[in-house]
Amino acid sequence: MSEDNSLEDIRKKKREQLVEEDQGANAPSEPIHVNGQAELDEAVQQYDVVLVDFYADWCGPCKMLEPIVQSLAEETDAAVAKVDVDANQQLAGQYGVQGVPTLVLFANGQQAEQMVGVQQKEALAQTIAKYS
Repeated sequence: MSEDNSLEDIRKKKREQLVEEDQGANAPSEPIHVNGQAELDEAVQQYDVVLVDFYADWCGPCKMLEPIVQSLAEETDAAVAKVDVDANQQLAGQYGVQGVPTLVLFANGQQAEQMVGVQQKEALAQTIAKYS
């Protein structure tokens, strides 16, 4: 009987691991373009961890950050949202965005981190992992 119990324990642990993996897998592998507070709120509620990139098309550092943000969307459990500050000035103001790029990380529906300027991919991945 102890073999049956241990086998059942192993199966239970494996099911829990699969459920955890499935939950992380629901984040999109492409950045989500957000227009307005309602769309941002929806993304923050839908995903456990959301990295929001406040950017501008004319911004050189934003263009440097673009491939990093893209790869984080593909490689991490976080959803990545992009907010064009020119089209969403009020939304940017609500989050205190005074310079671009500004990255805001939400975890479990709450703002957890805010970073200004180009960030290294590894540092961003570690920050995301801290909340995943």
